[in-house]
Amino acid sequence: MALNSVKETFAHLTEGTFEATAGDATAPPVDVLVSGAGPTGLALGIDLARRGVTTLIVERQTTLSPGARGTGVQPRTQEVYDDLGVLPAARAAGGVYPPMALWEDGRIVRTHEMVERVAPTPSTPHSEGLMLPQWRNVRLLHDRLRDLGGGVRLATALTDFTQDDDGVTAHLTGPDATVRTVRARYLVACDGGGSTVRKQLGVRMTGPELAPGHAVLADVRLDGLDRDHWHRWTLSSGGFLGLLPLAGTDDFQMLAAAATAEPDTSHEAIRDLIATHTHLTRDQVREVLWTSVYRPKAGMVDTYRHGRVFLAGDAAHIHSPAGGQGLNTSVQDAYNLGWKLGQVLRHGAPDALLDTYETERHPIAADILATSTRLHRSGSLHRGRELHQLGIGYPDSPLTRELRTDLAEGARTAGDRAPDAPCTTADGTPTHLFDVFRGPHFTVLALDAPDLDTTALTEAAGTTPLRTVHVGGPTPDLLDPDGHLRAAYGTTPTVFLIRPDGYVAVAAPPESAAAAITEALRSHFGAAPVAV
Repeated sequence: MALNSVKETFAHLTEGTFEATAGDATAPPVDVLVSGAGPTGLALGIDLARRGVTTLIVERQTTLSPGARGTGVQPRTQEVYDDLGVLPAARAAGGVYPPMALWEDGRIVRTHEMVERVAPTPSTPHSEGLMLPQWRNVRLLHDRLRDLGGGVRLATALTDFTQDDDGVTAHLTGPDATVRTVRARYLVACDGGGSTVRKQLGVRMTGPELAPGHAVLADVRLDGLDRDHWHRWTLSSGGFLGLLPLAGTDDFQMLAAAATAEPDTSHEAIRDLIATHTHLTRDQVREVLWTSVYRPKAGMVDTYRHGRVFLAGDAAHIHSPAGGQGLNTSVQDAYNLGWKLGQVLRHGAPDALLDTYETERHPIAADILATSTRLHRSGSLHRGRELHQLGIGYPDSPLTRELRTDLAEGARTAGDRAPDAPCTTADGTPTHLFDVFRGPHFTVLALDAPDLDTTALTEAAGTTPLRTVHVGGPTPDLLDPDGHLRAAYGTTPTVFLIRPDGYVAVAAPPESAAAAITEALRSHFGAAPVAV
């Protein structure tokens, strides 16, 4: 589908009418209906838009979500944003976390780094968490979605739905209380921890018990504090109050874990809370912009797919904010599901490809739930490199094939994240592997495999977008003058098939690579059989 045609379709969906008529009740006017326009739904919408998949995103709130909320964008999510075209704007709007300053008796008594400083490397250019208030995060995602011709129907709630063999029929209640009907091939629930879709499916979350309690969140503007520290006061009750200067804004995020019977989130109560537990006065709290209450919850569903309905993000799993994992895990759910929906809807992949969304993402969510729960119970706020999510991979996925033997310890294998590497084009122009991977295509990375039959691979790919890149040999596409690429991928001649979400699907010796990649394309990813 041409880009202009896609944009026209999206404009129709987000601004025009979309109800199915009685005479056309089985013909879905949209490919995918997304309920919820938080980071998960918007990231999914971006990925689907660039694949030409017609998508309707509905959001029950009248505006995009306010509040700084979760502020940490982990390195792996930054790589996702790089691919989706969001990272430059995110980095321009965000910043690094400052050191923690502990206050006593009206003065700073000591400082320490709460967020571990990690230097970038050639294979990991984004090595530290990026501080980005969530309200700005969703606006940047929304801006990118609009660049691609998409949008969001605000003040529109998905109230109920039914599904059949051909699609989903959903009822949407708009700002005028009018109920409209839309048909879609698939429905993706990105509607948060209280997901309407999950509840209608009758799906329960199970998980660890967390001690009862609450914390008060607020975005405030105030005087009397520097913006070079993350300020924290320990309370006599055993709780704490923190004030984090939010990068790229004039605001501070307040988090107060104070022992009160019932939290009061009124603006006057927030001023009182700060004045009571810090050296600041009520008058120094110039403005209270947003407030909320956090109550500890943790859990996840057993099944991510229910026929033509998928659960993603907080609709599928909720975590303690300890470690800054929730938003990042949710965005990566969308990133895993998006390309698979694109392959099924646009390139003829078998429906079974969509089953691998749960196969791959469910174990990841379980591990992260265990990690965030452990950190929550320990009370630790430290964030180290183990939380960067760069080690996540899918070695046991049915989409993964490792065909080499006698690999060295630590070798890049199928299922691993495909790392970056500075290199050059054949004429010596500097570039990066991430520049090659960026986009909705698969990539064949042929390392010292000049005899690879690229014509056969192109034919096998059918309509699936596939880019083949040679490193080494008489006519290379990329040069590795500093050895960074081989340091990341090995020195043994190998052919890698890189998935659109940046993981290695196939790793094979050159002599068997064409057959292995052809089989993977035909079996899993939707390539049409080659005519004989």
